[in-house]
Amino acid sequence: MVLGVEISAISLLLLLASSASAQDGVFDIKKYNPKADIAEALSAAFKDACASATPSKVVVPAGEYTMGPVDMKGPCKSTVEVQVDGNLKAPAEPKGEPGWVSFEYIDGLTFSGKGVFDGQGHIAWANNNCNKNPNCKSFPLNFRFTSLKHALIKDLTSKDSKNFHVNVINCENVTFQNFVIDAPAESLNTDGIHMGRSKDIKIIDSKIGTGDDCISLGDGSEQVTVTGVTCGPGHGISIGSLGRYDNEQPVRGVFVKNCILKNTDNGVRIKSWPAMKGGEASDIHFEDITMENVTNPVIIDQEYCPWNQCTKDAPSKVKISNVSFKNIKGTTNTPEAVKIICSSALPCEQVELNGIDLKYTGTQGPAKSECKNAKLTITGTLNPPGC
Repeated sequence: MVLGVEISAISLLLLLASSASAQDGVFDIKKYNPKADIAEALSAAFKDACASATPSKVVVPAGEYTMGPVDMKGPCKSTVEVQVDGNLKAPAEPKGEPGWVSFEYIDGLTFSGKGVFDGQGHIAWANNNCNKNPNCKSFPLNFRFTSLKHALIKDLTSKDSKNFHVNVINCENVTFQNFVIDAPAESLNTDGIHMGRSKDIKIIDSKIGTGDDCISLGDGSEQVTVTGVTCGPGHGISIGSLGRYDNEQPVRGVFVKNCILKNTDNGVRIKSWPAMKGGEASDIHFEDITMENVTNPVIIDQEYCPWNQCTKDAPSKVKISNVSFKNIKGTTNTPEAVKIICSSALPCEQVELNGIDLKYTGTQGPAKSECKNAKLTITGTLNPPGC
């Protein structure tokens, strides 16, 4: 009888020990016997945290790790935080997966930590021929966020992604804060944060340097706020490109404020394809922007046709209205500091230029502003003049 009591006591102790992580709500990948590649351990830890009925946390401690693709998918029973303090490296050779780290169908996600996610993109960049081939091979993104609600992504670093660093699709109420994107100017097709079909997205106090748009908004982006972002290198902060595909949803309610662009190929931009599909962009506002040695600081381009993959024989079918550029100052390295080139079929309406003061630093002057097919309101300074 005594032996039975002892066995029961030991069983109880083992049960308590095995459930300790669940009770305190912390699921450390170290408890999952991670291999050299921690993808399996992280997936298992997230699965257990997602099944918890109370708020939980997945932890990747400080250290150096390699990790294959991971897809963390809900719905979860309660809120989940994934805290990564280690430095993670993706496989150097991509194997066709669409994304390296994916979060899907989660309501109440916090993704945080001091970690660096190194996509090891150099091999992919060298083999990227998208500037010549419209059907080029697609390489994996560092992060895919799909169908998230009430999410916070903060303090992490995305480094050298093979493709876009971040793709936000069909999400609602997602905030990026103190988020860092680090890649060289030669990293082809590596948009920093791209979004589409998403609502109430905030990008706050972040630093983005990459080889394409620092931030790009595709169709269906609504109520987007960008504040305190430093962009460079890169292609600027862009709405679009729009009008390339059937059934694109409108872009509405975009506010970009208190941002700095350094040595970028564009500044703040709206772009749509000519002679293709319809669309709409409205209620878009850029304010208190500092430009430092920027090409095309202020631009609406409805003749956007990269790598000659389209024709300019017919005008854009995208309607642009209620757009403002206010208090935009600094330096431009091209004489055309302001370019508002709209569609002849659907001229831009309610475009406001207010307090534009851009100094041209080159030798091809004089500097000028150019506007075409737009109904403009100009108040305060417009330097250089021309519109």
